[in-house]
Amino acid sequence: MSLILNINQTLTDDTFMRICRSNPDYQFERSKEGKLIIMDLTNSEAGNYNLEVSIEVGVWNRQNQTGKVFDSSTGFTLPNTAIKAPDVSWIRLEKWLALSVEERRKFAHITPDFVIELRSSEDDSLKDLKAKMDEYIENGVQLGWLLDRIQGKAYVYRPNRETRIFDNFEHDVLSGEDVLEGFELKLSMLL
Repeated sequence: MSLILNINQTLTDDTFMRICRSNPDYQFERSKEGKLIIMDLTNSEAGNYNLEVSIEVGVWNRQNQTGKVFDSSTGFTLPNTAIKAPDVSWIRLEKWLALSVEERRKFAHITPDFVIELRSSEDDSLKDLKAKMDEYIENGVQLGWLLDRIQGKAYVYRPNRETRIFDNFEHDVLSGEDVLEGFELKLSMLL
């Protein structure tokens, strides 16, 4: 469960960056309304699953060299001004290289092409995670996966399509489709 603070001033990019740098032991996001969101620490089991999923995407990307993979501590400034940090994200290489070095060293104003959010605890609000996935899609993400280990479901988000639900972690495999061509994730790894 995350804590949302209403601050009586607008959290500019620079102010938000100073808060993050002054509090390196915490992870923050900023809502599109400028509210500060303090993210919970990940429990040990969730951290392991998050890493395993990240490794799968990372290995695929190393073989294909078509983009850049980012971990859960990476914040991106979306077009709606929210700063979000997906559990795993991927950006096409040409899109990433179009940013200046200075832009890359901040919370880059770029929308990932692919994101994963992992629900690993009863405390993680499924409603909030679904809203976060919708926000990603509304801001240009081309493919998003919400992996709900608690209920054993995977939700696949695409622009202008209904969310697809997979509920057989023992046998289902998610495809990177035309975004991460050739990538597949066996949901059984989350059991």
